[in-house]
Amino acid sequence: MATLDQPEHPILTRRQPARAIRASNRDMKRVLLGTLAIVLLAGCRPSNPNPDEIRQNTANATRTAVRDAKAVTQGVVDGIKGSGAVNLNTASRDQLMNLPGVDQERADRIIANRPYQSPEDLVKKHVMPKSVYDHMAGQIKVK
Repeated sequence: MATLDQPEHPILTRRQPARAIRASNRDMKRVLLGTLAIVLLAGCRPSNPNPDEIRQNTANATRTAVRDAKAVTQGVVDGIKGSGAVNLNTASRDQLMNLPGVDQERADRIIANRPYQSPEDLVKKHVMPKSVYDHMAGQIKVK
């Protein structure tokens, strides 16, 4: 506990001499200038890369673009082959249950209301609400 002669925080109550404050300010300026110099030097690089570097960078970018284009093409082909639209008139209960928003009960209602002339018949025949139909519209067909 502090007495009247002894303050609780002697550092906070003691005044620094003006010379110490100036020295502290000088040190802060040096640190700031040093940091600024490092940042500026780290950001510098030659403004004119040589032609060999340009050719190498172009070759790497082209190689990457070709690889990515092949991967996209393969993904599209796999998507077209593997995941065709589900035919509402011939699909099994399990196939129908793989559609978003279709559980066992809804799959049984789809089967019970066959045949369908168009996919929109699911809504017209009140087999499912339009909001559910909208989520699966691109994945179903009628033949």
